[in-house]
Amino acid sequence: MQLQAGWIAGVRQVPSPHFNERPESDTPTLLVIHNISLPPGEFGGPWIDALFTGTLDPDAHPFFAEIASLKVSAHCLIRRDGELVQYVPFHLRAWHAGVSCYQGREACNDFSIGIELEGTDTLPYTEEQYQSLTELSQLLIKHYPAMAANITGHSDIAPVRKTDPGPAFDWVRFRAALAAGAFNRTADGSRKDDAF
Repeated sequence: MQLQAGWIAGVRQVPSPHFNERPESDTPTLLVIHNISLPPGEFGGPWIDALFTGTLDPDAHPFFAEIASLKVSAHCLIRRDGELVQYVPFHLRAWHAGVSCYQGREACNDFSIGIELEGTDTLPYTEEQYQSLTELSQLLIKHYPAMAANITGHSDIAPVRKTDPGPAFDWVRFRAALAAGAFNRTADGSRKDDAF
């Protein structure tokens, strides 16, 4: 997995108009994990892409009438089968966090990267999603090292408003996988087992 001008090479790219420049002095230092399903509790279909690109049909489902006018995005989505979709380059500011605060600093969009998992608070995430999330997180940490110590859920930066990624997300499993990946990397960033 490689970055080219803020985009992940070889993954499906669906550019969102819902982004802007980060404040001049800010580079990403925080990774925020979210979940999303459209309609709620349903998976697949074109609806997440449509929401993040501002093309969601408010008449396609009763719930969509409530959210079709929202201008929101995330940097990436990880589908149930592990497919990675990117909407906004990582050096730019996606509109994923909303009103938020992390360790006393507000406006988390300014300094964070937002990753959506297709899912709900209560339904277990898939093996493929954990694998893709781990690989993506390792790539981001390689480019933005401060992120290694700053990974959190949407519920932690907006606790009154948000509950995702919810109790279904296995933080212990995810952090163990990240730690194992870090342990298996050499000083130049390649994996110790790459040579075998």
